[in-house]
Amino acid sequence: MAFLSNSDDLFDSIVMADNRFHVEGYQEGFEVGTRQGAIEGRNHGRLHGAKLSAEVSFYYGFAVAWKCLLQNNSDIKARKRLKAVESLVGAIQKFPYEDPKYEKLQEDMERVRAKFRQVCSLLNVPTDFREYLSGSTAMSF
Repeated sequence: MAFLSNSDDLFDSIVMADNRFHVEGYQEGFEVGTRQGAIEGRNHGRLHGAKLSAEVSFYYGFAVAWKCLLQNNSDIKARKRLKAVESLVGAIQKFPYEDPKYEKLQEDMERVRAKFRQVCSLLNVPTDFREYLSGSTAMSF
């Protein structure tokens, strides 16, 4: 059995210090990165969730308003338009608001956007509402 002197233990601790500091630094960096990533991920999700919610809400308000305008009209064109508007309302009402991990979110959102464009086309209304959504335009009556 070999006996190590105090100088051998000191030498080993010096040699192994680089490795120990590397491992400790990696672990500390990993923990900080994980926390920061979770914070940034939540903020990113909130921002995009709010944008998506505002977009869907706009489509829903648009569709409900047009449904009210068209429902008492009995001509054939108005009935076709009303059916398309009701289809848009139905697609929005089926939207899974409570499921944050919904896998077909993008697909369903594209369907809602396509239905909105179809309704706008049938109503002869422009589909570019960015100026209204930004809030830069004042509404007047």
